[in-house]
Amino acid sequence: MIRRRIEASEGRKGVVARVNEDVCVIGAGSSGIASCQVLNARGIGFDCFEVGSQVGGNWRYMNDNEMSSAYRSLHINTSRRMMAYATYPMPRDYPDYPNHFQIARYFDDYVDHFGFRDRIRFRTEVSRVEPAADGGWRVSWRELEAGEEGSGIYAAVFVANGHHWDPRWPEPPFPGQDSFEGEQMHVHDYKTPEVLEGKRVLVLGIGNSACDIAVEASRNAQRTLLAMRRGAWILPKYLKGRPTDELGNALTNRMPLPLIRSFYRRWLRLATGDPMDYGLPEPDHKLAEAHPTISSDLLPRIGHGDIAVKPNIAEFSGGRAIRFADGSEEEVDLVIWCTGYRISFPFFDPELISAPDNEIPLYRRVVSPEHPGLYFIGLLQPLGAIMPLAEAQSEWIADLLEGKAGLPDAGEMRRVIARERERMAKRYVASKRHTIQVDFDPYMRAIARERRNGGLLGRVRARRTHELKLGAG
Repeated sequence: MIRRRIEASEGRKGVVARVNEDVCVIGAGSSGIASCQVLNARGIGFDCFEVGSQVGGNWRYMNDNEMSSAYRSLHINTSRRMMAYATYPMPRDYPDYPNHFQIARYFDDYVDHFGFRDRIRFRTEVSRVEPAADGGWRVSWRELEAGEEGSGIYAAVFVANGHHWDPRWPEPPFPGQDSFEGEQMHVHDYKTPEVLEGKRVLVLGIGNSACDIAVEASRNAQRTLLAMRRGAWILPKYLKGRPTDELGNALTNRMPLPLIRSFYRRWLRLATGDPMDYGLPEPDHKLAEAHPTISSDLLPRIGHGDIAVKPNIAEFSGGRAIRFADGSEEEVDLVIWCTGYRISFPFFDPELISAPDNEIPLYRRVVSPEHPGLYFIGLLQPLGAIMPLAEAQSEWIADLLEGKAGLPDAGEMRRVIARERERMAKRYVASKRHTIQVDFDPYMRAIARERRNGGLLGRVRARRTHELKLGAG
């Protein structure tokens, strides 16, 4: 069971007594506020620390936490009904695919509806998290405006700092990249199309952001090139007049993977044809073996000749010239790297917690077997939306904190982690993008099983502990 502790924290303005709550939540983005809602509903005390001045994290355009990768034209690529929290549907007057302003407003309404905004400490950065000498976790923080520093001990820490904020540039750099005389930027820093106007733009990547930016460049730039290392299957946002994820979920919820793949391939051929029909490279993987790319605009823009498709970069060949793997060469003014993100935790000592090559071993993508009381919320990449999964994860961990459920021993958790890693490695393309991949519905069912089976496990362990205490007495 969790308990409160009182800790004296020494700040720049003197020693300040803090009554610390049971749980520390790091981040008030979409995953962090899901955890706050669950904890608040359960009556579990918590403090939530957020670097920015508002909730919403990555979905808050121009967020003053300086970590948001939202661009001005961004819309969600999972439908609103699939993205919404189970406890708070999105407004019915929202479109199928809301923009980021609407999503940020939804998060504000969610927090105010459940009444926990006063539990979030805005403009406060968590600077360090480390095991406490007498158990629990010592969390140190710094208030960005006042400069006051403090720390406290918590029984549990929910890590919800997101995984789309630390840009990963090409590793290693392409030959000659450092001497390129044009501009280079990571898509994380792209905000508005003014930066594209009148330029010869190369977008490298074939994920959702790369497709969005390439389409936007095709309407604003002098010339738009889209280069990629491998091909991808492009799913439209609508099939048969319905959002693709809703139609797919309704028809394939419990289908085996080969049937799911057959369903989508049949409908894609009817709706758009194959990507190779538009000059894109043939994917080196089957449908559903990589995170899907969702775009209803990319293929028509390629078909109109407004986007030129290129293979991977071979080298930067001097000045503003770039040579591609097929031997062709183009003059480019701006390169936008859509090369993903690193999973990183600046508040942990790397020897304690790190994610080399974006790998971090977690039981059910949440629990660290080596570090009891440390839980990672929303650290996954689903075929679907993260928000409902973060909500389900938080409910499960709240069960653990309240003693309603238990966990397997560390050895069994490690064995499950190894089996899941092996299964996902067989299923998905080997890349840093797929190290935290999950399938939405199977994952939700796995968390539901953990809550059911863990509840039985928790009761058995509680009875055994009681019997041991009686025997010792």
